[in-house]
Amino acid sequence: MEMLLLQPLRCTKLCQQKPLDLKDDNTEKHCPVTVNPWHMKKAFRVMNELRSQNMLCDVTIVAEDMEIAAHRVVLAACSPYFHAMFTEQHFTEVVLSEEFLNLGIEQVCSLISSDKLMITSEEKVFEAVIAWVNHDKDVRQELMARLMEHVRLPLLSREYLVQRVEEEALVKNSSACKDYLIEAMKYHLLPLEQRALMKTTRTRLRTPACLPKLMVVVGGQAPKAIRSVECYDFKEERWHQVAELPSRRCRAGVVYMNGLVFAVGGFNGSLRVRTVDSYDPVKDQWTSVANMQDRRSTLGAAVLNGLLYAVGGFDGSTGLSSVEAYNMKTNEWFHVTPMNTRRSSVGVGVVGGMLYAVGGYDGASRQCLSTVECYNCSTNEWTYVAEMSTRRSGAGVGVLNNLLYAVGGHDGPLVRKSVEVYDPSTNTWKQVADMNMCRRNAGVCAVNGLLYVVGGDDGSCNLATVEYYNPTTDKWTVLSSCMSTGRSYAGLTVIDKPL
Repeated sequence: MEMLLLQPLRCTKLCQQKPLDLKDDNTEKHCPVTVNPWHMKKAFRVMNELRSQNMLCDVTIVAEDMEIAAHRVVLAACSPYFHAMFTEQHFTEVVLSEEFLNLGIEQVCSLISSDKLMITSEEKVFEAVIAWVNHDKDVRQELMARLMEHVRLPLLSREYLVQRVEEEALVKNSSACKDYLIEAMKYHLLPLEQRALMKTTRTRLRTPACLPKLMVVVGGQAPKAIRSVECYDFKEERWHQVAELPSRRCRAGVVYMNGLVFAVGGFNGSLRVRTVDSYDPVKDQWTSVANMQDRRSTLGAAVLNGLLYAVGGFDGSTGLSSVEAYNMKTNEWFHVTPMNTRRSSVGVGVVGGMLYAVGGYDGASRQCLSTVECYNCSTNEWTYVAEMSTRRSGAGVGVLNNLLYAVGGHDGPLVRKSVEVYDPSTNTWKQVADMNMCRRNAGVCAVNGLLYVVGGDDGSCNLATVEYYNPTTDKWTVLSSCMSTGRSYAGLTVIDKPL
């Protein structure tokens, strides 16, 4: 049985909650519901009798010298604070509460050590530890080492480690904490292929169960460039609109990085642009960031080692082989080694720490491409890998289970519904099941072990449909819910649903 130490016991939140509204329960949509208030009162009375006899209790609340046996399901039902604690949800909100600051060391360690903790960044855990210690610094600073054992410092960025963690006095004053910091810095100094060999609980990603995801579709062509942005909520199985782009944008690169969605370059209906906008899902707000150095539409965009890469594209007169990267910390773009081939309408993906540029269109030779090349950021070099079996321009590219998928696309007037998958470990491509529809210029993303393809066009009209691929069954299924409008050349990414 778990014990919670609360100093002192605070019961106000238990008394301030609104009564349960059964009308919000989706159950009544599927079957009739009979509400019996007497039965509910009786159930709570029986549970209280069980609690008073210390029967079936699974948690003890300790406040100073008082111990209260309780049922966590009742606490979770009556208090958002306990619900968040027991289900490991809303960690960010929980750590801001007075109740969290009054927890005992065992409870804090239990909370922050969980693999299922729902957070957007490990920074949240580190800052929570510092806040908890500073709440009673004279007593708690000697507990820093015990707490830092559970903070996954290697998962933090190098900049944050140097600028924040290393400068924190509570870390400086603990030799054990400094050892954890050194471990994290060593992790960042290792080549990517060697990091996997450094296996500790602190290098393991947290994998919260049922972390809610949203699929975000940005802009697109419908039939002209549009500002509309809509999201698909996988938990609620529905689409909804969010804040529009500041200006019309299609044929852009879209990625999710550090909690923000970036829309990079594209076409505004008149000009190819080099502007970049970022979207904050928490604030539901778009903000402009530094422009790229080159105008690019039909580019590929991906995140590798904390940098946003803009690959190839079309500047209005010629296809591009150039590649540039964006550093979010400095808000600056810089060029890296260009590709070996000019590629507009290129698809990109990251597998095993390598950036792949797949197919596209070479304006110099005026043909769609089957070639694929790979960028190694450690050597700043592009290298050709195995070619696809068919030429594909405007193919959707996604990564699932460390495999690179090339979906649809076209070769001249021929729009494809075929799909092939690349295995970097064998440097080979193979065909998998065809989609249900021909698609080019569609968005592709992976969620919960499935590969989703969104929108695009079939050669005659824009599509609002979505279908997903299950690699276990090698089958494509059309999603029952469509976007509000058909759109091709839209950007697509998957984000954590704001908590």
